[in-house]
Amino acid sequence: MKRVIFYTGKGGTGKTVTSCATALACSNLGYRVLLMSTDPAHTLSDAFNMHIGNEYTLVKDNLYAIQIDPVIEINKQYQQLLAYLASLFSSRGIDETIAYEIAMLPGMTQLFSMLRLEELSYSNEYDLVILDMMASGEALRYLYLPKLVGSLSRRLFNFAGLFSGIARLLEPIAKMPAPSSDVIKTEVELIGRLERLAEILKDRERCSVRLVANPDLFSIENAKRALMSANLFGLNVDLAVINKIMPRVDEPYFTEWIRQQEAYVKDAEMNFYPIPIRRARLFESELRGVEMLNRYARELFGDDDPAKVYFKEDIFAFEHNGERFNMRFRVPFTEKDDFELERIGDQLTIRVKGAIGNIVNIVPLPSATVGMRLSKARLQGSELIVTFEH
Repeated sequence: MKRVIFYTGKGGTGKTVTSCATALACSNLGYRVLLMSTDPAHTLSDAFNMHIGNEYTLVKDNLYAIQIDPVIEINKQYQQLLAYLASLFSSRGIDETIAYEIAMLPGMTQLFSMLRLEELSYSNEYDLVILDMMASGEALRYLYLPKLVGSLSRRLFNFAGLFSGIARLLEPIAKMPAPSSDVIKTEVELIGRLERLAEILKDRERCSVRLVANPDLFSIENAKRALMSANLFGLNVDLAVINKIMPRVDEPYFTEWIRQQEAYVKDAEMNFYPIPIRRARLFESELRGVEMLNRYARELFGDDDPAKVYFKEDIFAFEHNGERFNMRFRVPFTEKDDFELERIGDQLTIRVKGAIGNIVNIVPLPSATVGMRLSKARLQGSELIVTFEH
């Protein structure tokens, strides 16, 4: 597996059809492609107009697709670990059915689904894996979980032998089951797989995230937060897609819609700069079936190779040092220290004075700045450095 592409975006933006169109275009170029979806909406079947389930399904030459069922994935490989977690909750008087639901911690289904990537990394069966993520920028948090969980578990595992021995001694008193050797072995294996998955995700030559948005305020703001989160977690964003752009028509009813969309597209180009942006118009019919998806792919990529890495830099960079938090990001179209900053809640508004008027950029702030005050800002080349302090 040489390349991994994640597509994410707000629900309804068209991330699934964009994933499918990219997969088709790459397979047409001769790449051996696997398209995976972890979206519980199961929309791959709808897009290709054929049944796609939890087994590899041949869509066309060079293209397979699979709709990951996280419950099946967990039961297949980590049932012992899940049963042990559930038994811990049951031992405290929680109903067994509810205990199993609690044991499925937030993000676990997404995390276990992505472990398929770790399996595929040992295989040369596919050149490219495209993953259609669940809707919402929160999906990016699940891409960071392998690094977080693996790191914490590895540190804690040094105490696993001691914990296991103490737990067996206290089991009759505390009425809590001690982990068996099989459970500990399973946990060690899981930690190793999470660490290998984290290595794949942070490899910028191999893995990248792509944002999908529509020309409206809600989806573009969602994409901006996703971009900030991706950079915060060390993930590479190499492309943004804005689709469902209405074509110009001589109809007064649509004039205002078209004007607003054009303004939002310009706003997105400024906010995502210098990440490349691909535009696609609103088609006259549903993007369903291979023929329509191929049309959409040609609209997005033309003669380009959709599998290439389009961009490999961070737009946002973060430095957290004790009482101080520095946030660095690009300020396009200016080389002068001529800007204004205003913080409103969890957003930072930047106004840059240019030759043709003010350029306004609204940047989402990371959670680490909650409770901090905006201390100072300085321009270093084309990079703005903003400092927050307690």
